[in-house]
Amino acid sequence: MQNDMTKGSPLRLIILFTIPVFIGNLFQNFYNLVDSIIVGQFLGVNALAAVGTTGTLTFLVIGWINGMTSGFAIMLAQSFGAGDEKKLRHYMSMSIYLCVAMAVLLTGGLLTANSAILRLINTPDNIFADTKSYIAVIYAGLPVTIAYNMLAGTCRALGDSRTPLIFLIISSLLNIVLDLLLVAVIPMGVAGAAYATVISQGVSAVLCFFYVKRKYKILGPDRESWRFSMRSVGNLIMMGMPMGLQFSITAIGTMMVQSSVNLLGATYIAAYSAAGKIQNIVVQLFPSLGMTLATYVGQNSGAGNYKRIRDGVRMTELICLGGSVICGVLIYFFGGEASRFFVTDTTGEVKQICDQLFHITAWFFPFLGTIFIYRNTLQGLGDGLVPMLGGVFELAARALLVSLLAPVYGFVGICLCDPGAWIAALIPLVPVYMRRMRKLTRTMNANA
Repeated sequence: MQNDMTKGSPLRLIILFTIPVFIGNLFQNFYNLVDSIIVGQFLGVNALAAVGTTGTLTFLVIGWINGMTSGFAIMLAQSFGAGDEKKLRHYMSMSIYLCVAMAVLLTGGLLTANSAILRLINTPDNIFADTKSYIAVIYAGLPVTIAYNMLAGTCRALGDSRTPLIFLIISSLLNIVLDLLLVAVIPMGVAGAAYATVISQGVSAVLCFFYVKRKYKILGPDRESWRFSMRSVGNLIMMGMPMGLQFSITAIGTMMVQSSVNLLGATYIAAYSAAGKIQNIVVQLFPSLGMTLATYVGQNSGAGNYKRIRDGVRMTELICLGGSVICGVLIYFFGGEASRFFVTDTTGEVKQICDQLFHITAWFFPFLGTIFIYRNTLQGLGDGLVPMLGGVFELAARALLVSLLAPVYGFVGICLCDPGAWIAALIPLVPVYMRRMRKLTRTMNANA
């Protein structure tokens, strides 16, 4: 199914596209979430801390993959919006070349540097072996992660957000079954949870591949589309790399924070891990709206509908503001209680630590939501540099705050790092978006 987002009610299109993306993001988060819950309940706090320590690493790597493939998908969306089927097929072929190269380089490099990276982030000795075995399996499965993200991004670029959701639901349910089998029944330890994740992602990638091959005849390869073009590859890299770097820069800042948390011991690591996963689930509306805007803006940019872009962004801002209030209330009052799903907390210490974090971050969700709106809008317009610059501001704020606040205020200081980083990320995004839209609107009016 293809969905032309250059025609019809912007609000209706944005809502209908966002709903399956939102549900899909929730299920995608279930991969690591279920790993943590089952590991924590069956293997204990130290095992949960081992999986939790890898959270920033997986965010770094998966964020890079998601950013790169999302950048490739924006080029597809712009070609589709412009009605250029030849360019669409060609960019798809060049994207496949780049995905294969990325899979080889990432998997080989990360497996080689695994131990050194874990030492760099102060992984405690008592959970080092479990952490290493878990993340090694995740690294080995990166090719299927890349395949799924590229294929799902292709579907969304053509306006189809429902089909990737169906496959993701299937693989998420499979992940739960495999987690129970490989952790609770077959005692494979934390590595069993990682195997469950990789196998489940592989299933979603295979299903998505056969669907794209059968349904999207518009992408049918021909000899000309597969002819290697350095210029086209360069265009894809120029779009994908800043988006990948944006995620990676954010992840590096998060790793700095995680490194400070690791010094507080296994209980704080486990609680911080649980809190991070709970918060990620609660705020999935924001990245979902961002992914919708990337496709919506990409297609309308290709068609030259700049007023339509401005209208869509305004409507999304209102949705985001209302959503941030709901998300903030949920996590403020119920977030700490949800931590009990992850580990048996007889002393209540894990819940107390989670509450401490949530009672600070919940007030700043409007800033977090706004990041996704302007970041993805600029990316849809073909600007990958400024969103990456927002990531640099975010990194600088985290590095500064964790170095100044953590030694003085301990965990409370660590809790303030994310809100400060969210505000800093908006410094380049908002003014550049406004200036860019004014310029595009003047150009459109002059050509009318």
